[in-house]
Amino acid sequence: MDPVIIVGAGPVGLTLALALARQDVPCVVLDEGPGKDEPRLARTVVLREDTTALVERLTGAPLGALGTRWAGWRAMRRKQVTREVSFEDAAGPEGHPNPAPLHIAQHALTGALRTTLANEPLVKLAVDSRLDSMEQEPSGVTVHTRGPQGTWWRGSYVVGCDGPRSTVRKLQDIRFPGRTAVERHAVAALRVELPWKGHGLLHRMPPWRTTAPSAGEITGRPLPDGVWRLDWLLPPGKDLVTPELLVTHIRETLAGWCEGTTPPYDLLDTGVHTVHHRLARRWRAGRVFLAGDAAHCLGTLGTHGLDEGLRDADNLAWKLASAWHHGSHEALLDSYQTERRAAVAARLRAADQALPLLRSGGGLRTLVPGSARGHEALLMDGHLGQGIIGAPGTYADSPLAPGELEGEVPVDTPRGAPVADVRVTAEDGSFAQLRDRLGLGALLVVLIAPGTGVWDRKHWATAGIMPRLAAAVTALPYPAELLVAESYPGAAAHSVLLVRPDGHLVTALGGVRPADLYAAAETALGGPVAAQAQAGAGAGAERAGASSR
Repeated sequence: MDPVIIVGAGPVGLTLALALARQDVPCVVLDEGPGKDEPRLARTVVLREDTTALVERLTGAPLGALGTRWAGWRAMRRKQVTREVSFEDAAGPEGHPNPAPLHIAQHALTGALRTTLANEPLVKLAVDSRLDSMEQEPSGVTVHTRGPQGTWWRGSYVVGCDGPRSTVRKLQDIRFPGRTAVERHAVAALRVELPWKGHGLLHRMPPWRTTAPSAGEITGRPLPDGVWRLDWLLPPGKDLVTPELLVTHIRETLAGWCEGTTPPYDLLDTGVHTVHHRLARRWRAGRVFLAGDAAHCLGTLGTHGLDEGLRDADNLAWKLASAWHHGSHEALLDSYQTERRAAVAARLRAADQALPLLRSGGGLRTLVPGSARGHEALLMDGHLGQGIIGAPGTYADSPLAPGELEGEVPVDTPRGAPVADVRVTAEDGSFAQLRDRLGLGALLVVLIAPGTGVWDRKHWATAGIMPRLAAAVTALPYPAELLVAESYPGAAAHSVLLVRPDGHLVTALGGVRPADLYAAAETALGGPVAAQAQAGAGAGAERAGASSR
């Protein structure tokens, strides 16, 4: 079968290529550039826990060495600290540690992905290859590239990861409505020592803004080696950001934060970051898909646009891999657009509804006591990837979500939400984190069995409900891996979790319920047609064993 063609070699395209290769799907990545990225410290990204874990799983390298996990975050208004979070002490909504976001230069992130991809035999990177035309047929897609390496390519599917000006999207005549220049920020990367080492900062209405009125909101985010990225929210309009204006912002901001004296600093990079809000009408056109900025633009109020692009790649990879290996099933492939577009649209709506309140100057703040504190909380949620503005979406209303199951039991993770990363034991007795078992082309079935972490495998692998559960997992209509966990948030002993290959919870069952387990797995694969096609590809137990390599 022909490889999957990925157009665009940014973080989303490279992540998708590696995710497909991990599931034995060959790919061609069309890179219109020379195959390397210009170092830009003023162009950085913030990754949440789940997307950081995804990239680390694919590259095998800890990203913390390339970026900075913040020690804390503080919000200030004029001269007052209005809210402060320490990530060492903070707890998430389920009472578990709330990991710090990772702040990393985009070229460092892309470099880590490129290094891994260079050693991946299933991925071919075609540099200096700009997409020119595309012809879609029932059996595949043919694309033509121009440039020094211009040629024809034949693929089973095409995924456009080629940014907001996507050629793939334009060739498919897909509309991309939305709002242009929702916000603009002047950006500077500088090496300087600030009073709150390792802490991110959102400073609204700083007292010195009378001499620099456009600097009404400033964000400071630490990077490695004493480098900081500073962003100043610019007033509406298209006024040029001159070097003189930027230097004024830098000096006044540093003096304001350092008791009136501007500390020594090295200016390393500058830029202007313009935020757009757009959402493609369709994310799928036959054998052609869109992902990342080609499908959506999101980024105001601190929201993390790249996070959503990486989630696109994670969601699409296992579905394309299933179609590539076992034959296409329309319901499963269609669910990519249904799930991901709804999740991004919800965040866009939340940001667009909050923006007028937060940027109006007066508005509700003059009418509702405490509303300013609510504004700070909304902004902080966006910056930290929490709440309605910043948290990752769930797929509870997905067509892949099963109906009501007799044996379903509640756990702290809602249906369709990403699972918590607990320690698990594999069938061979080895220990791993649950997220390390994702993305290998298998459903995960997790039994909650207290005490198994300290018992030798020979004592529990054939005891109690394990033999019945193992038989039920073998009978599933898709490759599946059986894991055991000592505990899971909100789960009673002998609960059984069914987890999708991208780490979203399908259901939690009370005990071994083969009929419910089979029905939930069948629905999670798009329905009976998908199950029949995939069951014919080989025994589930054999594939589950292969997935644990």
